[in-house]
This record gives sequence, C-alpha cells and structure tokens, in this order.
Amino acid sequence: MSDAPTLLVMKFGGTNMGDARAIRHSASLVGRSVREGVRVVVVVSAMAGVTNQLLRLAEAAQTGDIAAANDDIAAMRTRHFTAAQELGAAPDSDAVREIREMHETLRQAVYGVYLLRELTPRSRDLIVSFGERLSAPLMTLALEQSGQRAHHVTGGEAGIVTDTHFGNARPLPSAYARIKDRLSGLLNAGVTPVVAGFMGETEQGALTTLGRGGTDFSATIIGKALAATEVWAWKDVDGVMSADPRVVKDARNIEVLSYGEVMELAYFGAKVLHPLAVTPLQESGIALRLKNSTNPDFPGTLVHAEAHDDARHPVKAVTAIRNVSIINVTGAGVLGVPEVVASLFTAIARENITLLMVSQSSSMSNVSLAVQSIYAERTVSALRAAVSGDLKVEEQPGVAVLAIVGSGMRGQKGVAAKLFGALANDEVNILMISQGSSELNISVAVEDAQVEHATRAVHAAFALQEVAGSV
Repeated sequence: MSDAPTLLVMKFGGTNMGDARAIRHSASLVGRSVREGVRVVVVVSAMAGVTNQLLRLAEAAQTGDIAAANDDIAAMRTRHFTAAQELGAAPDSDAVREIREMHETLRQAVYGVYLLRELTPRSRDLIVSFGERLSAPLMTLALEQSGQRAHHVTGGEAGIVTDTHFGNARPLPSAYARIKDRLSGLLNAGVTPVVAGFMGETEQGALTTLGRGGTDFSATIIGKALAATEVWAWKDVDGVMSADPRVVKDARNIEVLSYGEVMELAYFGAKVLHPLAVTPLQESGIALRLKNSTNPDFPGTLVHAEAHDDARHPVKAVTAIRNVSIINVTGAGVLGVPEVVASLFTAIARENITLLMVSQSSSMSNVSLAVQSIYAERTVSALRAAVSGDLKVEEQPGVAVLAIVGSGMRGQKGVAAKLFGALANDEVNILMISQGSSELNISVAVEDAQVEHATRAVHAAFALQEVAGSV
C-alpha cells in the first residue's frame, strides 16, 4: 500500500438505513474510520422496505388507484420526516426542505403515470430511485450531527453514467474518470461524499437504475474509479454464510472467497451482493469485504482474486433460488435445427429475462429453461410467439434451484456423486441438472416444497458447518 491515506468505500443496505437509530449507528461506523485518518465515500440504499413500497405505488397508479398511491407517498413522507427530526433536523432546515420537495416531485411523477395509465421502464426507474435519493440526506444529516463534514449527491451527480437499459443499466467506460473527477474534490477538501446508490444517469441526463441490489454495484463502481483500498459492504450478518442461516441453523461464516465464487453465490440466490458487484473490482484487484454492522470488529468475509481451496472440502456453500418455473419446449427432433434453438434464446433476450438454468435432451426433442416465476408468463408468451405450431411450450411451476459453490470443485472427483447421494438419501427428486465448464458450481432444480430440507441435507453431507470458516 502506498503512503497515501487509505480510502474506503462503505455501502450501507436498507436495514442499516431503516430508521434514525440505524442511520446514526451507520454514521458512527463511518466516523470510526474517519477518526483513524481514513478517507471514506459512503453509498446508501433506501430505507428498509421503501423500494418495494415505491414499486407498489407505481403499479397502483398505473392501474388507476391513485388514492392508494397517495396514501403510500404520505406514509413515506411521514417516515422520512420523522427520521430527519430524530436526527436533529429543524423544521426549517435544508434537509427537511429537500425531503419535502422530493416527495412533491415523486407525487407529480406518480400522477403522470396515473394520467397515462402507463408505467414505462424509464418512469419506473425515476419513481423507484426516490428511495435512495431520500435516504442520502438523512445519512448526511447524521454525519454532520456527529461532527463530520458531508455532502450528498445522486449516482448521476457522482459521475455514474450508464447505458439506456432502464431497470438494469450498466456503467459506460467513461464513468470511471467522471466519478474520480467529481468525488476527488470533495475528498481532498475533507468532506465525506454520500452517494445515493442503485442509480446513475444516461449521457442525456435521464435517470437509470442498476437492478435490484444495485447499491452494491454503485459502491464497487466508485471503488474502482477511486482506486479504493477496499470496498466494505455493511450487512446485518457476519459476512457470507455457508447457507441461509434461517434454513440451516449451523451455517457458518466464510472467511475468504474469490470473485468468481461470490458471483456464483449471488447469482444463485445468496442475498449477499448484486451479481455483477465484483466485476468492476476484478481488473484492479480491489478487495471487497462484507461486514456486520452490529459486530464491526469481526473481519467478515474478504472477497478478492485468490481462492483458498482445500481438496478435502471442495464445496464452500450451498444456496437456493425459490419461486422458479421450468419452461419446457418439446417437439420431436425439431429442436435439433440450429435456427429453432436460436429463436428461443433470441425471444428470451428480447424480453430481457434472465435464465437460471438451461438443459437440452440428447435426443434434441426437449429444451428446458428455468426462470423466476414472476417472468414465467412472459417467457411462455414470448416462446410461443417465436416457435412454430408443432412445438409445445409449457410451464412447470413450484420449482427451486439449489446450487453448491466452490472453486475447489474444479477437477475434483466425487463432488457430484456426493451431492446426488445426499439428495437421494433425503428423497429429493431432481428435475434438472446443470454444471458450467468453470466447475465453480453444480446446480439442480428441485420441487420448491423440498428445497429447505434438501439444503440442510447437502450442507451436512459436505460438512460445511465444520469447514466454512477456515481458510
């Protein structure tokens, strides 16, 4: 490390921004590092539950229920005003005025959706962004009340310029220089920047969002731009666990993961990170650390380039995605025709639907696609429109995808056998199987009703309760 002051990017999730007490505690964690001479950039999520509330009121406006939408806006206004007041803001303060103005802008945006009865991806992004835009002034207030100088900006104001893929935008290459230019001035002046996460803006200034969980992505984009020492994502658990602790009681913290491993875990349902969060860090080798805000001295989980493999314990974690549907496309031998297969994936891509698993029978008479159930109807409609009438497209609901993850599986014999044996012994029926050539994971589709006891069986079979914490 150079002699330059250490720079950390700290991301705080919705639980850590849930109310005035949580925000004050989060600000104290920033203060601990600042007092040690560390420069910090803060990236904040919406207050817990607000993103879902914004999505709900936007959809209510689209269906014509403007009264329900206005009730939600009023409840949100009260919640943010209460937090500001408890954080020490006077009724005539800049923070209160800004929160009031933002709620009025939100109300106008929602009323526009109501008048048009149309909720476009661009309108949805604008509306859902208010969660983070409203929480950033609260964090700034808490930092200032603790004696720190702070200034809040939106993601776009921070320099996160993106493509026009509303709802799932990606940063443009030019974003990194822009972020460095805009935030370095604040840091050099001894001011802590507070960035509203989850969002950026197009080159034309239209607001975009980075997808659910996108505040993690915001933090790592900023971390790369500023060549941060580390990015810290504050959670309400001790880091990445060997399984969901609500399902597996003896799940343990994993001390070290590679970038690839944590991306696989995020993709397959572990609610630890946005699936693309580590991608900005990989080229520059910046480490990501997931830490527990209620146990700040615990080192948490370190994510960096090097995997720590143990041939005796090749699997590090088991995770699952619930509420999945399998879409089966069948027709005698026709699927062997390349252009037919291509048309399936083209239809999926056009609808911007993420495939969780893909499987094709060796006879080429069946292709099975696993998608989240909320996208099943759209997927079926898109595929039926794309294929000829002699192909059947059917949904199989009530499915979950279970995955084991670990770079130690690469080239290791017997891992799949142990997985399938554990599921068979637990009388779990396997509906689909998939393994990527990277050998970082093996995933299986099972009935949703069986996924919790299947997870416990697999966790026990690989003895993850004993080894997950070791390096």
